[in-house]
Amino acid sequence: MKRILPLLVLLTVIIGCKSSKKTTSVKPVSITVKAPDEDENTSDSNTVNNTVENESALANEIVRTALSYSGTRYKYGGITSKGMDCSGLLFVAFKQHEVPIQRTSSMMASQGVKIKIRDVQKGDLLFFTTGKNKRRINHVGLVVAVKNNDVKFIHSTTSRGVLISSINEGYWNYAFKEARRIL
Repeated sequence: MKRILPLLVLLTVIIGCKSSKKTTSVKPVSITVKAPDEDENTSDSNTVNNTVENESALANEIVRTALSYSGTRYKYGGITSKGMDCSGLLFVAFKQHEVPIQRTSSMMASQGVKIKIRDVQKGDLLFFTTGKNKRRINHVGLVVAVKNNDVKFIHSTTSRGVLISSINEGYWNYAFKEARRIL
């Protein structure tokens, strides 16, 4: 019995992942980040700039909240510091700042505006298909930084909990499906 228990625990951890890592071929994602254009100082551009600054400030706050959960262990359906899944992490971070967002990654993928990966900004959502069905979105991450054609995002994985990854990592590059802007 003592030999079976560790095997059951190990098997539960492996099966609990519900994702299959397929790294045989990687579809390259070309990321080009463009700098914002300088606007003339007109009242219309000032209004637009203030709106963008407010959205940027909100995105920073949501990212800061998500980052506060770094290292939290993975728990399917979890939304507390004791454990959370990928969509639970984002649900909590957005809810804390009174931004309504759906609870599951597949439902989140129907919100906001679909954008190209080269246009992502801090606070945007990245969606992935990590399961056997490559048409069904089952993982989500929050963009925390865009720098030198690299997009960093925070998410929760079954094996390592809440952490920051790069879209340029082979597995995440292969599994990437789409990006969306909620804010």
